[in-house]
Amino acid sequence: MTILWTIVGIAIFFVGLLISIAWHELGHFATARWFGIKVPEFMVGFGRTIWSVKRGETEYGIKAIPLGGYVRMIGMLPPAPGRGRLGRSRRTGPFQGLMDDARAQSQMDVLPQDVDRQFWTRSPWKRIVVMFAGPFMNLILAIALFAVLLMGVGQATDGTRIRDVSECVVPASVAATQQIEQCPVDAPPTPAAAAGLLPGDRILSFAGRDVEEAQGQQLREAIRVASGPTPIVVDRDGERVATSVDIIDNEVLDFQDPTRTVTAGFIGVSLLPDYVRQGPGAVATEIGSMIVRSGEAITQIPERIPAVFGAAFLGEEREPDSPVGVVGVSRIGGEILAQENVPWQQDVSLFLGLLAAVNISLFLLNLLPIPPLDGGQIVPAIWESIKRNTARALRRPDPGPVDAARLLPVAYVFVIVFLGFSLLLAIADIVNPVRFFG
Repeated sequence: MTILWTIVGIAIFFVGLLISIAWHELGHFATARWFGIKVPEFMVGFGRTIWSVKRGETEYGIKAIPLGGYVRMIGMLPPAPGRGRLGRSRRTGPFQGLMDDARAQSQMDVLPQDVDRQFWTRSPWKRIVVMFAGPFMNLILAIALFAVLLMGVGQATDGTRIRDVSECVVPASVAATQQIEQCPVDAPPTPAAAAGLLPGDRILSFAGRDVEEAQGQQLREAIRVASGPTPIVVDRDGERVATSVDIIDNEVLDFQDPTRTVTAGFIGVSLLPDYVRQGPGAVATEIGSMIVRSGEAITQIPERIPAVFGAAFLGEEREPDSPVGVVGVSRIGGEILAQENVPWQQDVSLFLGLLAAVNISLFLLNLLPIPPLDGGQIVPAIWESIKRNTARALRRPDPGPVDAARLLPVAYVFVIVFLGFSLLLAIADIVNPVRFFG
């Protein structure tokens, strides 16, 4: 059953990725059509077309490699400055042929009646809107997912319902380094097991003090400072059950630093979280925090490549904060649903949070000023606007469109690096995946 739920989770998360990509491209498509730009193709994925349908002048489809998507607009590149008799630029250089071929390809779909529907003919601010609309759609989707997560499902807080009751007393350092399937012969029963506490019991009072549902943190702290026989009242299937636990000192994990252990009061239970619904302010705070964390992670990608290579080919340990690709993030999505004995809110929260984080990453990555990312078209449009406004202010002739084709060598290098890094991540995600659930 666990394997089945893993497969189901991978499939659902993969669909979520495709929806995120399609939603991104919808931003480009809608604004391009709004400004009168012709859009022959709307595709999710790259490579061979798996399915497509034509509606009006646009073909919509899904391709085999789900590493992104594209909306093909006609006339993305302006004609070469100083065109010669054969339609080639009079300029020369090592990449001139590459740029001229790209311009010719850009003009292939431009029919005589569509000359005024080309992307490059639109004013810079319109081109900026069209290119920014894609990443902005990912930001909108991330905000919507966080709103559902925090305002609908709620934010996890320490609860008061018992998840598990340990059978015997084992120090935390031993439990963390060994898979204990049955109690050692000389291990005494935990105070909770001896008192007859059961999974599903909700603790109503401890040491004579009432405990509210959202006071799990205070309950855990109260247990750690208590010792000896202590009265406890639980709700068991709607019935109040009063008993006593003989609290003992044991080695437990530190609240502040889970990598350390401390000696404190111990009864041998783990508690399920409660989920408290938040307001719009919490959504805004979480989005801001996620953008900062994702931005920092993106800037750290180059320095993490050697570690990913070592994990993929040298058997080195994969760090929990290691970059992951489509394979890895889909597998994590599958493992979320495969967890056992966890509340449904936890599964939904992790699932929505992971998909929201992916959309935040898509938002930030596509704003990088590198072609073929969206930022690679936004920066030339900004520069063109600056040049034209400056010329107008100085009463000079219009300098014309910025030659975005000159950035194509950078685009080809980026594509090669991106495909190589994606392949490296895919290998690492298969042979040595990041593990969050054991």
